[in-house]
Amino acid sequence: MFENIRLALQGIWNHKLRSLLTMLGIIIGIASIITIVSTIKGTNDQIKQNLIGIGTNAVEIKLYQDDYEYDLTYSPLPEGVVPVSPETEQALREIDGVEKVSLYKARPYVDGNVFYQNTPFSGSLIGIDSNYLEIYGYALTLGRNFTERDFKEYRKSALIDQKAATALFPGESPIGKTIEISSEPFTVVGVVAIRDAFTPTINSMEDYWMYADTSSGRIFLPGTVWPMLYRFDEPECVVLKAGSTELMTSVGQAAAQILTQNQVLGSGSKFSYQSQDRLEQAKQLQNLSASTNRQLIWIAGISLLVGGIGVMNIMLVSVTERTREIGLKKALGAKRRRILSQFLTEASVLTSIGGIVGVAAGIIMAKAISAVMLTPTAVSIPAILIAVAFSIVIGVLFGIIPAVKASKLNPIDALRRE
Repeated sequence: MFENIRLALQGIWNHKLRSLLTMLGIIIGIASIITIVSTIKGTNDQIKQNLIGIGTNAVEIKLYQDDYEYDLTYSPLPEGVVPVSPETEQALREIDGVEKVSLYKARPYVDGNVFYQNTPFSGSLIGIDSNYLEIYGYALTLGRNFTERDFKEYRKSALIDQKAATALFPGESPIGKTIEISSEPFTVVGVVAIRDAFTPTINSMEDYWMYADTSSGRIFLPGTVWPMLYRFDEPECVVLKAGSTELMTSVGQAAAQILTQNQVLGSGSKFSYQSQDRLEQAKQLQNLSASTNRQLIWIAGISLLVGGIGVMNIMLVSVTERTREIGLKKALGAKRRRILSQFLTEASVLTSIGGIVGVAAGIIMAKAISAVMLTPTAVSIPAILIAVAFSIVIGVLFGIIPAVKASKLNPIDALRRE
């Protein structure tokens, strides 16, 4: 085997230009496939990151009316839906894969309800419990966090994120300032920000509207003071922290089922709890382009077929050129199997080198496309291994006919060949 590989490398070196031209089809085919797969994987990874972020594994479960999220900002209390009971909350905690549970109430837009002096705020208002900030990965950057006394003593304290701090208190510290929420004074005690915040990659207007955070910021209040501003018996939203990204879908579905069964009264109700399945959403977006991606890979595979035919052609020429050499080897006792393995090895080595060069070219092309077109790419190790293995298989398949022809030569006729 090693002797065959040495002879194959020697033959390739002795006919460098011919070998390069022979490998060109293999190189182009493998490079095209690696480039396409890298671009597909990069795009899919970007979609997943844009939707899920850096891996907080937070799963949101919200109340829906038919197929639409129920917005309590402008809607009455939903008939037949009650606040989450302690028993239901405990059932949520016992779901396999759930690490933490948080109940919260929210108003996505609070135009005209929140002011600092004469400056209005149009962002979100969220009434939280002690687990909310941890589940979403918020960390304190200024001031203090909510304490147990803030919740138990119904203190009018508020935390704000950096966007809200910039909108309401440009150029000054917000700590200790009083903001007015529905005519009630709240004292800002701290500023929070998402730890290791992930910024979605925006390459188009579609990406902007899908991924970008266009809110004016968030104000967080202790959930116990929410009835001072709004209604006491509002149904809550729920956010769970899953043990891993892969568990997000199953955890969300289980939680939504428990909440719908326990908190929505009456069969046939138009209300139900549904999970915000970002993992499934990412998969659906990835699948939208799957058909086109497969077609591109098949088109790139055609060049591999062309390259394989080129290998077979050159190997047939090589057999013709080396007829006397083959005849001499057979006259000296070389078995048919030895001649067959020699030419198969030569074809395999030729295509393997082409495959390796093609992989390198594909990686370079993927990086170049990423830099020029601003599209994400991610090199796939399995794709590289499969591409190299496939190039070897091509060498074997298209080298069989020339190898069999060489092994069947009659030594006397071969020695007579000029």
